[in-house]
Amino acid sequence: MRFVALMAAMAATLVALPAAAQKKPPEVQPLKADAVKADADPVPALPTGPDPENTWVLDLSDGGRVLIRLRPDAAPKMVERVKTLTREHFYDNTIFHRVNDAPEGMAQGGDPTGTGGGGSKLPNLPPEFNVLPHLRGTVSAARTQDPNTANSQFFIMFNPNLAFDQNYTVFGRVMSGMQWVDKIERGEPPANPTRIVHAYIQADNPPEYSNAAPAATALPAGETEVTLPGATPPKP
Repeated sequence: MRFVALMAAMAATLVALPAAAQKKPPEVQPLKADAVKADADPVPALPTGPDPENTWVLDLSDGGRVLIRLRPDAAPKMVERVKTLTREHFYDNTIFHRVNDAPEGMAQGGDPTGTGGGGSKLPNLPPEFNVLPHLRGTVSAARTQDPNTANSQFFIMFNPNLAFDQNYTVFGRVMSGMQWVDKIERGEPPANPTRIVHAYIQADNPPEYSNAAPAATALPAGETEVTLPGATPPKP
């Protein structure tokens, strides 16, 4: 009997508790995105969808076309430089003059002299180092030991090389045609260098791929070739 009386007393006490004490605890809400602070800047994703104005088209002499997504969000000055020179046919018939699988693992071109010491007549650019990594297919600006010497030369990575990260200006990534990049003739310089037969911006409606050499174009009257004091990336 005492047990029954005790249970009845406990039940009466629970009923007498305030309504607030009987409520369920509040549900845990997810943090808002702006309330989470990352330890480091995230790597921006490669843009998706067509962007003809920022798609660089390289027709290579080794048999195919390479499409490169340019990244004006990460390196606006270098992207604008490449687009300007491409539309002036600067890159047509230039070679990949420095190509190796190690230690850098890259193919470098964009020098009208084919020596590694040439560039365009336009001024050198300041560095636009960013968080985009040097992975397979990354396209980055070549320079001398001086960070302020990016001009026309660039390199495409065969393999990841994180030692280059935030030391060279990444301005693009190969979207298609990496198999043709892989076929670029190795050497420093190569015995039979692969050429950029034609370069286009996709928005300009380039013709179908062709590996026929372009007609030679003369420099404007009074202009001479301008060279840089070596524009190859220094060894890490």
